[in-house]
Amino acid sequence: MTRYATALASATAPLALMIAAPALAQSAVAPSTNAQQGTAQTPGVQRSTAPSETGQTRAAATPVVTSYPAAAAGDGATTGGYNLSRWAEDWRVMRDPAKRDDPLDRLKYLPLDDDGDIYLTLSGEARLRVNMTSNPNLRETPHQRQDIRRLTAGADLHVGPHLRFYGEVAHGGISGRNLGAPAATLRNDLVWQQYFVEGNTTLGDVTIGARYGRQEFTDGPNLLVSQRDNNTIRYTLNGLRAWARGSKWRIDAFDMRPTAYGDLGTDDDVNDPARRFSGVTFGVVLPEKLLGESKLYLDPFVWRRRNKVGAWGGRIGPATRWYAGARLWGDAGPLTIDWSVNHQWGRYINQDIDAWQAFFAQIYRLGKSPTSPRIGFHVDYASGGGGYGDGKLRDAYAPFGNNIYYSYQLSLTPSNLIAVAPNVTFSPARKLRVTAEYQLTWRDNTRDAVYRANGQPFAGTQNVRDAKIANLTRAQVVWTISPRLSFTGRYEHLAAGPSLTKAGYRSSDFLAGWLSFRF
Repeated sequence: MTRYATALASATAPLALMIAAPALAQSAVAPSTNAQQGTAQTPGVQRSTAPSETGQTRAAATPVVTSYPAAAAGDGATTGGYNLSRWAEDWRVMRDPAKRDDPLDRLKYLPLDDDGDIYLTLSGEARLRVNMTSNPNLRETPHQRQDIRRLTAGADLHVGPHLRFYGEVAHGGISGRNLGAPAATLRNDLVWQQYFVEGNTTLGDVTIGARYGRQEFTDGPNLLVSQRDNNTIRYTLNGLRAWARGSKWRIDAFDMRPTAYGDLGTDDDVNDPARRFSGVTFGVVLPEKLLGESKLYLDPFVWRRRNKVGAWGGRIGPATRWYAGARLWGDAGPLTIDWSVNHQWGRYINQDIDAWQAFFAQIYRLGKSPTSPRIGFHVDYASGGGGYGDGKLRDAYAPFGNNIYYSYQLSLTPSNLIAVAPNVTFSPARKLRVTAEYQLTWRDNTRDAVYRANGQPFAGTQNVRDAKIANLTRAQVVWTISPRLSFTGRYEHLAAGPSLTKAGYRSSDFLAGWLSFRF
């Protein structure tokens, strides 16, 4: 046996339950009639130019010379060593004992051979959260309280520089008042949230690699693809992702099926046989002198989503939707931008699909310090029409995007939607950050419905001819108590407009707070 093989045989024993027990071939699950494969209606997060799913603003993208910038490689941003996808973290710095501040730092780098080329990184999170919602689902009903618990544990085994195994388990619990039937993404005894094998090598100046198994996927605009950290159990897919990366360019190809979660244990979390997501995403590092001193990236993409049980206007049937678009994002001096446009086409039952989405977010920093105040706004468009059978289907659709960007309580989604929202972010104290936003929203097509984040329409809104949906006042407070411990609070008031009130819906208030510890 080689040195790597010997060490691997001994090291994988504690990981056996993490990366070997689940079967990727699982696929037996009853199809859902939910076109969006949405989640239960609980609040979430904003995309990268606004507060992110951990309450952090996107770190400035910093290109490097010899490889494609990690911040732009499609695995999310890493801030203070931490990433939403824990496998995207690099803790090799903890090889140096002088860099370790406490015993938990030792868990980030556990060498399993004399040279330290084979090592294990352990990670975990505990999150306690409370959500309070008046008029849940915008109906005049008693308030809802959700007491939500999340526990996760992960292990990342690196076998030399070219091979790794990752496994992650999670538990989600919920109790409270007026809960209805919580989704499996909120209540789940135990789930194999992620498990995959990854390999890479270098050919000349190009790095090529592949990852196979259950994994989070965030390679694209956050409003289209996201881990949905707002949920207790995050959104994952099963299949293959492969890439090639140079110093100024990259290409990623993937073919995956979403995970259809059960709520009892690990045996009922299977690959969804009704849905499939595949495509190619490109990336280019733009010249640093393009807009003065800038760090900008252009990410064109072509994707396809197939759904055997798509649902629009009370009809259920097969849908194939193509996406072609591009994202321009990054920093130009004090300005941070995140702009993307995509066209969608294909076929839904007997309708041709012809839809558009355009998202433009920008924030300007008022000073040179990272904690300087920021002012910004976002303008977003998602076409609508045809959801109830009148000609082409022009309702835009996000495959599995960031559901709380338009409403913390998940009352809106980028389908048949126009939104304009100015915002401001400031830090009244060194470890405290506050963001406030006021959002105005309308329908693009008044003969189509208002759609919520799980893809379902607000019933009856398709019969109302007013365009105005709602105005939303929102605020978020993030207190970084320590690098591992943080508190986040959110408030939203949704003032329902005539598109909703004339169909019997009401205004709503939402308040949430959670304490998160991770290592």
